[in-house]
Amino acid sequence: MANRARGRLAAVLVAALVAAASTSADASVRLDPAPMRAAAIRTTALTAAGVQRLESKRWLSGKYASRSGVVAKVSVSPTYASDPGMAQRWADFFASLLHGPELADLDAYIAPLSEVADICRGDALGCYGSNNLVVMGETNFGVTPESVARHEYGHHIAAHRLNPPWGALDWGTKRWASYVGVCARTAAGTAFPGDEGANYTLNPGEAFAESYRVLMETNGTAVGFDWPIVDPSFQPDAQGLAAVREDVIHPWESPSTTTLRGKFLRRSRTWNGQIATPLDGEIRIRVTVPGGGADDVTLLSRDGRAVLAAGSWNSSGVKVAEYRVCGTRSLKVRVRRGGAAARFSLRVTTP
Repeated sequence: MANRARGRLAAVLVAALVAAASTSADASVRLDPAPMRAAAIRTTALTAAGVQRLESKRWLSGKYASRSGVVAKVSVSPTYASDPGMAQRWADFFASLLHGPELADLDAYIAPLSEVADICRGDALGCYGSNNLVVMGETNFGVTPESVARHEYGHHIAAHRLNPPWGALDWGTKRWASYVGVCARTAAGTAFPGDEGANYTLNPGEAFAESYRVLMETNGTAVGFDWPIVDPSFQPDAQGLAAVREDVIHPWESPSTTTLRGKFLRRSRTWNGQIATPLDGEIRIRVTVPGGGADDVTLLSRDGRAVLAAGSWNSSGVKVAEYRVCGTRSLKVRVRRGGAAARFSLRVTTP
């Protein structure tokens, strides 16, 4: 599971504006459901040094049972000591988000903007890394802390999901990344997984976190939301948000394997079939013949014009074809007869 630091949500504002932001020692922060309304924010990485800065600070920490019974770990800055209910409200907030078992691994830290900026570096509104989620405790520059927290929790979800052969933290989760075409876009140079620099707005890891925020703020309708920090080409629709939801509540865990049985027609030397590939990732097809045989298997493009993967012998003495699915939603498979046997079986492993 990817564990490197990720996802600092920062305001692209001059340092003077951040310095001018005031936080009161007796501030009493109330959770605001209003969505993000600022257009000048972006994300970068929280470094290991940032985690050390976080751990060096004093916190009022505890585990809090939400109204739903879910327990969340929340730490607040001593600046908020006069508001004893703040940690409980944030525990209720995180428990209210669409989540899976990854919530138990979250350490949430709530602090004034100046302290968040020191931990995350830059003009930071919040950050995430190594299961640590840091967020400002009050609205700044028109951005609510809840919107920042939703985005950062999206990174936390991705950090606890699988998307082989890629990392979900940079590429997004399996179903969502397949739906928006992260693999094909990366090959075409219109997506840059993990790029927190010049191509940050085309970073699918950030697009996934923002899509999760939109899922929470629109209840999956994809209606009436802002999209301020990621390229419009990643802007989600209802189907994309449905993919995010599915990846949250039913995480992809492992490839699936099915067995297809085929038969050569009389005098025929080839058999053709179609295989659905709804998700991007590795596909593997093995052909076997009762009693052994030399049948061959080839993977072709959907129209059968291009050979994508030729079969090769494995250590068990059968032919296997392997291919990385990247945006193609179905493939053609061809079996060539290598002996007298008319029947064969295909063991198909797909993402």
